[in-house]
Amino acid sequence: MTDPAKTIGPILYLDHVAGDLVHLAALFIAPRGAAVPPVEAAGALFPAKPLAEYAAATVHRARFALPQGQAEYRWNGQTFALSLDLHGDARLAYVSCNGEEVGDLDREGSERNAMWERLRAEHGKAPFALLMHGGDQVYADEVTQGHPLSDHWPDRLPDPGADLGDLRRHLRERFLERYAALYASPSFAWIAARVPSLMQWDDHDICDGWGSLARRATESEVGQLLFAAAREAFLTFQAAAADGDLPARFADPQGGHLGWTIRAPGLRLLAPDMRSERTRRRIMGPGGWAMMEDEPPLQGDERLVLMSSVPLLGPRLSLLETLMMAVPRMQSYEDDLRDQWQSHSHREEWRRMLGLLVDFGQTGRNVVVVSGEIHLATRAEMPLQGTAKLHQLVASGIAHRPPPRAWARFLGTLAMLGDDPLPGKHIAIRRIPGQVGRYVAQRNYLVLTRQAGAWQAEWEFEISGRSPALAL
Repeated sequence: MTDPAKTIGPILYLDHVAGDLVHLAALFIAPRGAAVPPVEAAGALFPAKPLAEYAAATVHRARFALPQGQAEYRWNGQTFALSLDLHGDARLAYVSCNGEEVGDLDREGSERNAMWERLRAEHGKAPFALLMHGGDQVYADEVTQGHPLSDHWPDRLPDPGADLGDLRRHLRERFLERYAALYASPSFAWIAARVPSLMQWDDHDICDGWGSLARRATESEVGQLLFAAAREAFLTFQAAAADGDLPARFADPQGGHLGWTIRAPGLRLLAPDMRSERTRRRIMGPGGWAMMEDEPPLQGDERLVLMSSVPLLGPRLSLLETLMMAVPRMQSYEDDLRDQWQSHSHREEWRRMLGLLVDFGQTGRNVVVVSGEIHLATRAEMPLQGTAKLHQLVASGIAHRPPPRAWARFLGTLAMLGDDPLPGKHIAIRRIPGQVGRYVAQRNYLVLTRQAGAWQAEWEFEISGRSPALAL
């Protein structure tokens, strides 16, 4: 058998929380034929069972449960300490955009993963209970390259009826290659073995602009095969799951959409799926909206944190969208703007989502939305009921290099206009504490802290360091 030292993992995921127990899954990517030792936790052994097969690798998963609080598990002779206390004081980290569109696997590791190393070091000093990944965990834009049926997709499509079996194999192996490379990087691997992850996908986990591209491309045989391969990879590598075997946190056991909810003492994490049912005319479909509208009101001191892979509060991008559609040379950027909640195509849907969050605010408590996607950091506010506020916190990206500062300044200027999608609910883009502009062009991640029942947020910036705390 192959040496288990060559195995990538453990990568730890939060399956669900039930009472005082935290249910976890550990993922391993092993050479095909390798023996993967079991996980030892709470005095019992939990075997690592095959989850997915590839040409030269097998993905294994072990599921186990630990009590909330300080805990540990062992694998292959090593002990991994966890901070699973979700009852009282807690620290949560939020990251997004772990890569770049072109040549990401060729980047020098210490440069690419500098913010992961900073996050790893921070956990060593003050442990995190959870690590939330808000989209674009991988940049899969290049997986279609290298195969004649997908090389020129979405611009050119192969003849209908082409043999797609070899393309399916090609796409699956390319997704494996990308996930394995990212999960093997030392800083990521260290923290991912010690902090359970919760992941929500976005377009680059499939391809740039999935759902906002022309229907002829996404509904083609190649487009549907690409989506199926990306979805399988998401379940395998971002949830340690498979069809018919989803963790209890997922709202639809059949996987028609991949939205999920975690409920812990005083905290509800809600992550609707904004890609599975997406089209050029909608962000979520019937399944996603049913999940959102079936969520019960907040109880007691419960705080809602909503993960929206695309920022929910932003500047009037609809004005920029109108300009781009009027200028032929700029129409190639239309897909990027159609991806946003503020797009003309999604404005009614945007109001619907904001209305649901206003309802949550009827308890008089603030609601927090965390987002990524734009490769910049920013924040925004919208009034709810009484003195309650909707806080939008954007942290993007942890590995994607920022756009030019001129783009950040332009968005800041556009943000001065504000927006009022709901009557009497003015959206204002605010400066992050300690920053001059409304948008910050630095790589970053976000830290949410609950101490003595009070919540606050801090950004860690690559150049300017830690932001002063923002009370939530």
